[in-house]
Amino acid sequence: MADKLHPAELRSSGLGSASDAITVKKGHAELSAEERYYLASQWQMMWRKFRRHKLAIVGGAVLLVLYLSAIFADFLAPYPKEIRFEKFAYRPPTPVHLFDEEGQFRGPFVYGTTKERNMETLEAIYTVDTSAVYPLRFFVQGEPYDVFGLFETGIRLFGVEEPGAIFLFGTDSLGRDLFSRIVHGARLSLSIGLVGVSLSFLIGVTLGGISGYFGGVVDTIIQRMIEFFMSIPTTPLWLALSAALPKDWSIVRVYFGISIILSLVGWGALARVVRGKFLELRELDYVLAARVSGVSEWSIIWVHLVPNFASYLIVHVTLSIPGMILGETALSFLGLGLRSPAVSWGVLLEKAQNIASVAIYWWTLVPALFVVITVVAFNFLGDGLRDAADPYKQ
Repeated sequence: MADKLHPAELRSSGLGSASDAITVKKGHAELSAEERYYLASQWQMMWRKFRRHKLAIVGGAVLLVLYLSAIFADFLAPYPKEIRFEKFAYRPPTPVHLFDEEGQFRGPFVYGTTKERNMETLEAIYTVDTSAVYPLRFFVQGEPYDVFGLFETGIRLFGVEEPGAIFLFGTDSLGRDLFSRIVHGARLSLSIGLVGVSLSFLIGVTLGGISGYFGGVVDTIIQRMIEFFMSIPTTPLWLALSAALPKDWSIVRVYFGISIILSLVGWGALARVVRGKFLELRELDYVLAARVSGVSEWSIIWVHLVPNFASYLIVHVTLSIPGMILGETALSFLGLGLRSPAVSWGVLLEKAQNIASVAIYWWTLVPALFVVITVVAFNFLGDGLRDAADPYKQ
């Protein structure tokens, strides 16, 4: 146990002032939980408040799984995204079984299927063939792929032996595995938000901070630039850029080019908010003290001013990324964004425009579920980060 001394005793014993020493312990330099709370840094306080937000933890875990899945898509997907199984067009999702028809445990396996054609509706009807059993194997050898351009391998997380096939989310009109295409599509759908938001965030915070901190002519010029960029309609600009970019560019390259250009002109709203906060904070005592102490203007902006409204910036980022994902999905769904052979969640949903097809082939809507999960997870994470970064919230 610790022997706590009165501050006067600390001074008289030569251990230092009351502000320098809080607790004297026998053989240990550990602090109590209460003392660690009051001596914690800003980042430690944020982490403690963030851990109490259970939904934010769940949202962050979901996003971590989604982004790791996108990075290791070739390993997780049982088939390449472009491979076609012509005999299995619009095949329903393949159920994974643990017990056979007799109730005996056989481990994870799938049954074979036979295909018939309804001569009245011309609809393909798949019937389960319980006589054909294909065990589900893990770390199987499949189609080869490059790992970050370093080496080539064919190891995939799971699969079944031929002539069996496993389609967890069914297949599309060309017989391509929808699960594999969703995992690969996450690369474009999830990365497009990070690229666009990162650029607009950096430009908006920098120019908004300069505008609000310095004011004068600099403020006037930046505000007129913001008014000009905010007056440009997004959809016509998108169409014009699609026609203006080089014809020899790939579809993915064109889309990323357009997204970057839109990010370069889409920072105005954030810059105005940052400017308003800087106008409010630049006359506070601690800013004046830093200026008198000889701290550089750049350090005052990024070290002293920006962290004071970090909660708003966090909310802006966590809402802008799903906004970009929804934008890509909507534009690709309408045929204005990415197009086949590129693979994204929006491109996969393009096949679900026909309500009759959706009513029959309901699994073509599965990519929309991943869009919803991603947006909700970002909102949960942003809510938790906002509360953690808010200095007035306990």
